[in-house]
Amino acid sequence: MPSLLRCSVTMSETLVSVLAIDGPVGAGKSTIAGQLVDRLGITRLDTGALYRAVTLAVFREGVDPADAEICAKIVQQSQVEFDQDGTVRLNGEDVTREIRGADVTCLVSQISAHREVRQVLVHLQRRIASSGEWVVEGRDIGTVVFPDALLKVYLTADIAERARRRAEQDSVTEQSLVESEIRRRDISDSTRIVSPLRQAEDAVVFESTFLSIDEVTDRITRLWKERCEQKDGGEG
Repeated sequence: MPSLLRCSVTMSETLVSVLAIDGPVGAGKSTIAGQLVDRLGITRLDTGALYRAVTLAVFREGVDPADAEICAKIVQQSQVEFDQDGTVRLNGEDVTREIRGADVTCLVSQISAHREVRQVLVHLQRRIASSGEWVVEGRDIGTVVFPDALLKVYLTADIAERARRRAEQDSVTEQSLVESEIRRRDISDSTRIVSPLRQAEDAVVFESTFLSIDEVTDRITRLWKERCEQKDGGEG
């Protein structure tokens, strides 16, 4: 594989060079992560695309998505790669568009809720980000995957705005249907037993309903540079 509110943090050698972005669906995590890659020159790990890709692998096998053991076995056998241009490959095949389809969208919450599946992918994410600087977005990045991330951001917005953004992104005309699906995903993600969506205690929170993508990106960029300077100073 591959390729505002402030809070205090105590710098230590245990902090990993990860900018963790968590938040509900449609909050703008992927768009902002992409801009941060350009601004900061760090590498992006798109965990949403990762989970969607392995969900597609499960769907294609035609197995019972409720069977955690079988799903985890398929995930272990799947190879997911990200090209620099954002292309997502599953076992060598370009699935960038297919993983955004309705079949995957309907299943991804169920597949990602399996403890066995998440254990496989959490281990993989940690191994990938063990060196270098990374921006990683998802729903449990700062709480479970990288609890020692150098900077944790929790990004949210009201549900109407999130539905508008997602409908625009996916070229969907029925925003009411998108809003209904987002409500379902919010409940599923925040109430699942394994790694539920929640804000890390030491996360910096951005309520982006009335902030532009550029404004949020600017503020996160400044915070990341400050944290890097503090960490470098502490190590020196």
